[in-house]
Amino acid sequence: MAKQVTTLFIRDTGINVLVMKGRQVAKWARSPLEPGLVSQGLILDEDTVAEKVKELFSREKLNTKKVIAGLSGFDSLYRVVTLPDLPEAIIPEAVRREAQRTIPTSLDEVYFSYQALPGTAEKRFFLATYPRNTTDALVRTLRKAGIAPYVMDLAPLALSRIPDEPRAVIVNARSDHLDIMVIADRIPQVIRTLSLPGESDSLEDNIPIIAEEFSRTVTFYNSGHLEYQLDDSVPVYVCGDLAAAPESWETLVGASGQPVSPLPSPVPAPEGFDPIEFMVNIGLGLKELLLEKGEAHFSIVNFNALPAVHVPPSFSILRVLVPVGVVIGVAALVFLGISVLTNRAQIETLRTDVARAEGLVVQEQSDIAALRAEVTSTEDTANTLRDTIVALDQGRADMYLDLRDIDRAARRHNVQWESIRHVGESVTVGGRAGVPCYVYNYSRYFRDDSDRPFLSVWVSPVECRRPDGCQFTLIISK
Repeated sequence: MAKQVTTLFIRDTGINVLVMKGRQVAKWARSPLEPGLVSQGLILDEDTVAEKVKELFSREKLNTKKVIAGLSGFDSLYRVVTLPDLPEAIIPEAVRREAQRTIPTSLDEVYFSYQALPGTAEKRFFLATYPRNTTDALVRTLRKAGIAPYVMDLAPLALSRIPDEPRAVIVNARSDHLDIMVIADRIPQVIRTLSLPGESDSLEDNIPIIAEEFSRTVTFYNSGHLEYQLDDSVPVYVCGDLAAAPESWETLVGASGQPVSPLPSPVPAPEGFDPIEFMVNIGLGLKELLLEKGEAHFSIVNFNALPAVHVPPSFSILRVLVPVGVVIGVAALVFLGISVLTNRAQIETLRTDVARAEGLVVQEQSDIAALRAEVTSTEDTANTLRDTIVALDQGRADMYLDLRDIDRAARRHNVQWESIRHVGESVTVGGRAGVPCYVYNYSRYFRDDSDRPFLSVWVSPVECRRPDGCQFTLIISK
């Protein structure tokens, strides 16, 4: 019998519910939301939204016991981190330390989840952080509506689970926000969620912004994957409002010439069902439904983002067996006492058994001492590995801060960087600008304004050629 899953995703403008039975769409429904109830994924009026969710489930006669909930990607961050081969016992703490180092937000303000990825000698982990206030508000709202979420996922990860391609770019554009995902090796390598200007009346007004962010994302990915760049053979899939505007697709990809098409649904669409409107729900449903094996290229990132504090308590057989075991044990002791009192002839036999047991206790204590010595040795090894992690962290942190500072300064001074190369303590930046003064202002930033300790800044002669602008090379030494 095919497994049935119910998925729920609350956007700023509406509530989407989808029921899938196996790889088939069984039921779908949508309820609009008035402006102001939800903003950038954060539920502002929990009581009103909870009532609307309750009405929708009641009207459609949907099961409220086990629901997979979707969380917006606003203010969420994603990283693929690498750690040395560590003992399983210290991996959670090592991942937490890596999150503290790489995430520019206090872990007290976010929840974070991670998943081990297939690797070789080093261990790779996919790490995601998402706001506590948004997550807590969603869980409270669903519980007020009588909904019991047992699995949660982020909307960008749900969309990344849909295309069956070795490499792809997904662009999900709505009236208020934009998601861009770059997928390679069955892993979302880059995920960006941005707010779009609220004063725009149509998607057409935002196309230049969307195209610029698309180009920026592809350039950022290519700069870190020089031998495996996104070329014109990598498909671009669009969904949301952008899927209904094919006249804008050529502007979106620009000179890259990548093929553009709507994000294809991996499940058959029954009559009247618009998969584009429910694409996040479909991705949520695929968390529980087995994807095709063999040569499939679906994303392998699939963890439960529901924080442990919100996971409902599960039934444990131990809660029943332990009290029963205690009662049985007490009864056995009473029976043994009565037997000793009524049959003194067995006392000597019992004394012999006690002596034998004491011998076993001594042996067990010796084994325990040996195990403690092993634990001490393991702790020493763990301390050595932690020191190694700290040394590796420093190098990775410097590279990350360089990239952040270079990109931030480029935006501020109207410069577009095209390549970044680290060699020792130097960083070489290649790019272009509209006029030479932008280049010199950009170089002066690293010498006079940056809070990083750069020792020297060298600018190559600026070559200005129309229509490409002024080409430059900047070498920064730390």
